[in-house]
Amino acid sequence: MTQRVELATVRDRLAVDGLVTEYAMAVDDGDWPAYRRLFTPDGRVDYRSAGGIEGSAGTVAGWLAESLEAFPVRQHLFVNRRVRFGVWEQDTGDTAQVQADYVNPMGGGQDGASAAPDLVCGGRCAFALLRTDDGWRLSEVVVREKWRRLPDRPAGL
Repeated sequence: MTQRVELATVRDRLAVDGLVTEYAMAVDDGDWPAYRRLFTPDGRVDYRSAGGIEGSAGTVAGWLAESLEAFPVRQHLFVNRRVRFGVWEQDTGDTAQVQADYVNPMGGGQDGASAAPDLVCGGRCAFALLRTDDGWRLSEVVVREKWRRLPDRPAGL
């Protein structure tokens, strides 16, 4: 591999990693216009394993906005990111696959503004990315929730 190719790969990896981070921040901040901009026009999202829906990024953004309203405090923590670059239309590096484990604590916040219980869930997300004229964009996100923990309830309740 030449230095130029290695530098391009490092740049792509940083861009792809940054896109995954932007995804988490958009969900945590409830920034649904930013969330939609992360996707290709035909981008899809699948939250069915977490009790959600599957659909276009726009449809899922609407569902998330409504569903997560009860949890004003959210914090996705993505770790163990595995990035693989692929080939599309005979050009190297036009696609990427990222698998990342996540832990997601959510709650009503310290001011008690929400009656929703605090909960923590975790699993693995599979991200499919495509290089576009506007940079890397998500073409698909599949959330695979593996576990969910609700707060312990006092005895007798």
